Amino acid sequence: MGELTDEPDHVGAFAAGAAKFAELDEVVWDPISTATLARTRPMFDELVLDACSGDGASALPAAELVGPGGLVDAVDLTEELVAIARERAGERLPQLRLHVADVTAWEPTGYDLVQCVLGVFFFPDMDAGTRHLIERAKPGGRVGVTVWARGALGSFLEALTASLPGEHDDEHHSPAFEGIDTPGGLARWLTDLGLERVRADEARRHVEVTPELAWTLVEGTGIRTAIAGLDDDEVAAVRERFVARLEASPEARTLDLSTLIAVGYRPR
Repeated sequence: MGELTDEPDHVGAFAAGAAKFAELDEVVWDPISTATLARTRPMFDELVLDACSGDGASALPAAELVGPGGLVDAVDLTEELVAIARERAGERLPQLRLHVADVTAWEPTGYDLVQCVLGVFFFPDMDAGTRHLIERAKPGGRVGVTVWARGALGSFLEALTASLPGEHDDEHHSPAFEGIDTPGGLARWLTDLGLERVRADEARRHVEVTPELAWTLVEGTGIRTAIAGLDDDEVAAVRERFVARLEASPEARTLDLSTLIAVGYRPR
């Protein structure tokens, strides 16, 4: 979620910030996952692959929707986040299987639905990784991909970048990827990768950000890479400058969490 360094260690960032990541469920991950599932529509008895599943924000409700006759494979590289999902699922969702693994090397196929919420931009090769996901779906199966919309988190990340020590490149102010940051661009990209009948739309969402929520976003997401390597005093100084910038800027205090959600079909 956002990258402010040249080669960010996202797995390490998510591992270190797993508890903070989970604190964002109600405000960030759950609403985005709900909007995604409203479009991917997991159904009774279906076999689902939930890629880059994090702490289960989309995998757990998908497992509830497929019911005891279905199955959800939830795959994520970060063991700490998978552990949180496992604790939340407990014994009530035997149809949910949680895996610590690289989904770009995941071998099982034949899924009725493959979905990936805010994960494709972490793939070393985004095209190849997403194409691999598409190939996990059965012929005629659905594939759903959620990405950040153009401008998402923009002002927020600008305020953080300006609060960091030293000079920084301005090109990482939004986690949205050029070319797939509009509904049309996302649909074309997925069509070029092999899907058909792709439909994409924007789920707009803005929330007022408090200083506490703002710093939880920094500590609990991939944005954490921005403060990696700083000592405690430097991190405290960044936080102080960052909060001051947020309080001085009404635009930065409104957090843009808008996403794009696309669903297409693997050709039969």
